[in-house]
Amino acid sequence: MSSAIISTIDAAGRLVLPKEIREEAQLEPGMPLRITVHDGHVEIEPAPREVRIVRKGRVSVAVPVEDGPSLTAKVVRDTTAAVRNRKR
Repeated sequence: MSSAIISTIDAAGRLVLPKEIREEAQLEPGMPLRITVHDGHVEIEPAPREVRIVRKGRVSVAVPVEDGPSLTAKVVRDTTAAVRNRKR
């Protein structure tokens, strides 16, 4: 997304994120979000899921503490690509 979209906050403090932004950020209804402020800029991102590390055979894996939706194949591909690109 290359251009800014203007939105407003209503009297109750609610902000509507336009569909284009929700889609690009892969935000889904009911998804917990972490909202922070840094140097006057508001950042909204999916809240990280709490996990615990357990042994499965010879490897350790992260298991979510609370139930939630499984990751989609697209999210796994996108995340893998992003991590690989950061290493270069």
